[in-house]
Amino acid sequence: MVVTDRVLTVPNILSLLRLIGVPVFAYLLLGPQADGWALAILMLSGFTDWADGKLARLLNQMSTLGGVLDPLVDRLYVVTTLVAFAIRDMIPWWVALLLIGRDLILAVSLQVYRRRGLPPPSVMYLGKAATFALMIAMPLVLAAQGDWAIASTANALGYALLVWGTALYVWTGALYLLAARNIAREVPVPGRSDLRAESP
Repeated sequence: MVVTDRVLTVPNILSLLRLIGVPVFAYLLLGPQADGWALAILMLSGFTDWADGKLARLLNQMSTLGGVLDPLVDRLYVVTTLVAFAIRDMIPWWVALLLIGRDLILAVSLQVYRRRGLPPPSVMYLGKAATFALMIAMPLVLAAQGDWAIASTANALGYALLVWGTALYVWTGALYLLAARNIAREVPVPGRSDLRAESP
């Protein structure tokens, strides 16, 4: 696959539509509390997130913008959903802060790789499983707020997946931090090793 600098691609348009949906989703949750519509947007976002990756490969439309925009929108949805859920007491604040804090810490740890000219660490299978569990848990937790027959089932499944997803998310975060620490210890920053070798 060739990564291009094209902007107007089908995957990028889908990512842009998802981005526009973030403030709409937050308003529906926190303003009129129209949970049904908010749930529809959240599920549509999940579907388009899957679709833009598939279409990028099928249509050979991998782009630099898409590589930045897609994960950015994913994180915005996660943070917005967690904060909105915590504000409405659907989840404890400590859960939201734990998940958001994990991503912030790992974002800082990426500097260890950048300073050494190394690519970011490979995505762990457990990390993917944790993200998948959380992505399923959040729509279920939201669906549990509705007055319909599936509410009790959605509530049980949603919170079970939230617990498992959070535990795996934190565990994989610790593994990523351990890997970054090992890189920091074993791989010198370019230029620094030369200065040490030349010093008397």
